[in-house]
Amino acid sequence: MRPRGEDAAFAERLWTSLYFWGIPGSRPGSPAGGLLSSAVWWLSSGRGVVSVPWWLRVLPSACPGPRPRASLAFAHCFLLSCRPEPLGRGAPLLPGSRRAFSNEVRPVGSKAVLVTGCDSGFGFSLAKHLHSKGFLVFAGCLMKDQGGDGVKELDGLKSDRLRTIQLNVCKGEEVERVVEVVRSSLEDPEKGMWGLVNNAGISTFGEVEFTSMETYKEVAEVNLWGTVQMTKAFLPLIRRARGRIVNISSMLGRMANPARSPYCITKFGVEAFSDCLRYEMYPLGVKVSVVEPGNFIAATSLYNPERIQAIADKMWDELPEVVRKDYGRKYFDEKIARMQAYCNSGSTDISPVVSAVTHALTSRSPYTRYHPMDYYWWLRMQIMTHLPGALSDRIYIH
Repeated sequence: MRPRGEDAAFAERLWTSLYFWGIPGSRPGSPAGGLLSSAVWWLSSGRGVVSVPWWLRVLPSACPGPRPRASLAFAHCFLLSCRPEPLGRGAPLLPGSRRAFSNEVRPVGSKAVLVTGCDSGFGFSLAKHLHSKGFLVFAGCLMKDQGGDGVKELDGLKSDRLRTIQLNVCKGEEVERVVEVVRSSLEDPEKGMWGLVNNAGISTFGEVEFTSMETYKEVAEVNLWGTVQMTKAFLPLIRRARGRIVNISSMLGRMANPARSPYCITKFGVEAFSDCLRYEMYPLGVKVSVVEPGNFIAATSLYNPERIQAIADKMWDELPEVVRKDYGRKYFDEKIARMQAYCNSGSTDISPVVSAVTHALTSRSPYTRYHPMDYYWWLRMQIMTHLPGALSDRIYIH
């Protein structure tokens, strides 16, 4: 048996292959389909740690008949080729949302990495951490020209390997200017830039009827189209280096949540974009990873009670009269109170996210997806993505 590695998508591929093979109960929508899917996930993983059992390698030769053997051979090669590289035999899982990653890393040397959204939160911590690891870090900051607190602290390190840059990922001219700044700063531009971390993002809340179209477009402009624009702009440099692209998505990019539709839409889009990009870049040696953090709102300071209430008051004032009348203020306030409770219940330690991004940039075999989240959210994500919708709806919605 080969050593273990971590990749949530592996179990999904195994489930798809069972359907491809015609295993009873694997047909989508069948009564046993959801249970079989969950069993496949649980049997093929240990809290996300996946191994390829020996029988997957011998099934093609053991199955008579041209059609079954062809199907099994295809699935067999597909599973082994797409399987994540090993963690190492018996690699332990750390408490909470921490994972034990492979120790096999590439030397950092003078590799250059650009991180977006470094004014605060994940990006701010990533910029400092990657700098401490020896990377040449370009920290894209929205508030660089306004002298934001995060910018001042990063500049205060006074290091030649950490450079803050004014960057609004929604503005094409700023993106183009950053590309030129990075290219001119590289020792050998023909060798390219090693890594791009698309971290910049914004969030909001509100049920569909409470949310304006302007809000939907604003969130998508940053979270989705900003990610696409940055990636397209830097792909020539990344391709030359056969480097890495790490996109920060969310657990809400895998499972929808009430009152978060603007955010969920964009993160589902980031997931799809990342998968398409990974397929396209594989022959070129560029590796694409997605990090799906859980609830870290309390650690990133995106919201506080005052900000939530201010957003809620503005939202209520702008609602059409018919919506206010039909729902009523009591219902509206209950939803806002639930959002406040959610924001206060998140993890305050973002080191699992930082560790995941670092592994994606430095490992010789980065994972397709990383899940830095508490076990409650991890389990909920598996239930909502693997069980039949009617069952997961009854657990979490009804």
